[in-house]
Amino acid sequence: MGMYLKGTFDDEFGRENWSERTRRVASKMSRSVVALASFIVESDSAEELKKRRKHFACSGVFIECDGSTTSVLTSASLVRTSGEESNIHPKLEIEVCLPSKRRVVGTLQHCDLHYNVAVVSIMGVCSHRAAKLDEVSQTEVVALGRGFMSGMLMATNGAVTGKCSKFDCKELWVSTCKISKAGIGGPLVDFDGNFVGMNFYDMEKTPYITRDIILRLMKRFDAERTIDDADVVRTADKSKILSWPVPEAYWVYPSRYPPEPPCLAGEVDE
Repeated sequence: MGMYLKGTFDDEFGRENWSERTRRVASKMSRSVVALASFIVESDSAEELKKRRKHFACSGVFIECDGSTTSVLTSASLVRTSGEESNIHPKLEIEVCLPSKRRVVGTLQHCDLHYNVAVVSIMGVCSHRAAKLDEVSQTEVVALGRGFMSGMLMATNGAVTGKCSKFDCKELWVSTCKISKAGIGGPLVDFDGNFVGMNFYDMEKTPYITRDIILRLMKRFDAERTIDDADVVRTADKSKILSWPVPEAYWVYPSRYPPEPPCLAGEVDE
């Protein structure tokens, strides 16, 4: 077997055997956690065909249902340009993989580039399992995510450390949960299912943006116009745009890093 790519958006996490507490939380949250992917759309003018190339993939969580429209909290890395982090890619299509593994079109509704937070809306879907953003949480936590290709729910447990992240944003905290890039944008919850924060990715420990900041952003989003009506970059001062690095995938030898089998830990009733 030749070399293979490690550190891709399709890498799963939470392969260890779940404890009963982790399994209970995963089962409780399973209908709230989704996967998202963005695709760069390129039109062939000669043949008038659309070509799609995957730009980013991550996780998200339902936060609100209004009639037949549901809002998903996720990372703004989903829609950022690769080179200039202060811009939103102009030609993206967003696809959301629901807990049922059905795929639907998503629309960017709100975005804050300073905190790297986005809200994507989906039509024709109403979830009654939205995350509890305003409940007091504990220090023992579970990081959740969903694979975009597999649709598999992923979870791993840990604890909040009280330490700041090494990212540019000094308001991020850190948990000991070990996730993959597929877990970016996924929820960090306590063992009661209360929302603690939203995960980002680092190869050592997992930085997350806290519930308090998310709540503050949601209030501001509610008072603002949607992306269709306003320039998304105005949601943050360009001079204060921070770096949100996501490591590139890399080639490895299977003799040194044996490929891991498909994740079975995420088999819960959904």
